[in-house]
Amino acid sequence: MADSERRKRGIEKFKEVYCGDLPVPEEGQVAFFDLMIEQLFGEVWTREALSLRDRRLVVMGIIAALGEPNTFCIQVQSAVKNGELTPEQVREMVIQIAQYAGYPRAAGLLMPVEETLAKLER
Repeated sequence: MADSERRKRGIEKFKEVYCGDLPVPEEGQVAFFDLMIEQLFGEVWTREALSLRDRRLVVMGIIAALGEPNTFCIQVQSAVKNGELTPEQVREMVIQIAQYAGYPRAAGLLMPVEETLAKLER
């Protein structure tokens, strides 16, 4: 059973994190999403010790290291739209990622990142 206040807080944070671009799953449709909204967004993303930008940078680093360019680009789009990162800062992240996660991981981000940034510029 969902904690309605935690779910409400999670939905608000989910919409903020993803600029309202991603649909909020209906409660009860998929248990995975219910947990994600309540726990990840209702409890973790709402903690005050780190800013939204700080949390985004941590998440982006992890996603890049895991080699997930599509998920990375969802974060890029939201970070730029929210004013957390500029396109120049995103490109600099890819350079930094290459040094710590490896050139193959960073190279796999180049094209999708540039496509995402070009889409945002239009």
